[in-house]
Amino acid sequence: MSRPALARLCPRTARAGGAAVASVCSAHPLVLEAALRLARERGEEVLVEATCNQVNQEGGYTGMTPALFRRSVEDLAAQVGLERDALVLGGDHLGPNPWRHLPAEEALVRAERLVEAYARAGFAKLHLDTSMACGGDPPALPEEVAAARTARLAAVAEGAAPAPDRVAYVVGTEVPTPGGMRETHAGPVPTAPEAAIATIERHRVAFGAAGLDPAFGRVVALVVQPGVEFGNDEVVAYDGAGGRALAPVLQRFPLLAFEAHSTDYQSGRALASLVEDGFAILKVGPELTFALREALYALDAVAAALLGTPEPETLRGVVERVMLRRPEHWRGYCGGAPEEQRVLRHFGYSDRIRYYWPDPEIAAAVARLLSALEGRRIPAPLARQYLGGILEEGSPGAASPRDLLVAAVQRVLRRYREACRQGPG
Repeated sequence: MSRPALARLCPRTARAGGAAVASVCSAHPLVLEAALRLARERGEEVLVEATCNQVNQEGGYTGMTPALFRRSVEDLAAQVGLERDALVLGGDHLGPNPWRHLPAEEALVRAERLVEAYARAGFAKLHLDTSMACGGDPPALPEEVAAARTARLAAVAEGAAPAPDRVAYVVGTEVPTPGGMRETHAGPVPTAPEAAIATIERHRVAFGAAGLDPAFGRVVALVVQPGVEFGNDEVVAYDGAGGRALAPVLQRFPLLAFEAHSTDYQSGRALASLVEDGFAILKVGPELTFALREALYALDAVAAALLGTPEPETLRGVVERVMLRRPEHWRGYCGGAPEEQRVLRHFGYSDRIRYYWPDPEIAAAVARLLSALEGRRIPAPLARQYLGGILEEGSPGAASPRDLLVAAVQRVLRRYREACRQGPG
């Protein structure tokens, strides 16, 4: 790219092509295919970000390192006909989060290796997140400590990146819980403008003390809490007050924008309001795999009706079996009685199923489902029962099962695209 990645997408530096960008935070191949195909159709760029839990130097829950993830996404882009320079790759929540149970120094050394792997693989946008307490830390990590740790990771990135002057950074310590909140509450407290200004200044000082003034000049966005969040069965909608209150921050720092996390399930109007209020990067992830799961379960119901598949052999039956056998990704998020847990495992907004799609048994069940329906005529009444929403983008006679899955994901992405291009008014 001719300038540091995403700098032109910040509304303070340029507005060509739109006021903001959606960040596709997913490693699922079908989600990525949907995003890449939509970008190709529209002649636009696409920002894809992998998280520290999905992809890291130890493989993450997808089994992929940053270099392997990059190669896989570039291969997908080539398959759908998207030019390589239209693909921007980023790393999300890069820091000690996967190892926060370890002593702080050990966790930070692992975080350094994580950032090194992303930078060496040529990722253009790095969200450095050291906001979490590690072993031996106080429960509430002082922001000065978090800023110093962020600068420490930035130094590693600068030394490892093939072209460090083309790496863009995102910082900030008021980071929503990755994957959504764990329990219902009154809603998140929006970041106060004075807190955001203090965060920027602390990072400026920390980067300067580490001799990283040029790197700080490539910090394009600050993560703040605008007042959006989601849990298993609720979505806290953006009301605009939090974002509008932060306007003085952007006036004081005209080259920065805000990055909004956990924008999943927000309405198109709410997303457009976020853009108008200075949020130039809107992150979406669980909603994309939630939409994919809705479509997969719809096809699963169609196949069961057509073929008389016994419940244990359906995709949903296989998923339930695997999730019960390996509860580590949902147990802390799905409380209540066993019946409530079962519903939240499969249908909660936090979409804990996304951790299980790479499982070989589940992947094989998905492949069997798509194979069983490929080329098979779906009676119109049955399609209407289970596929009505998805078929707005196709028809039983014209769309393959795979195309229907892609269409389901693209319905979400189109909402983001419209909000990012236009904003309200």
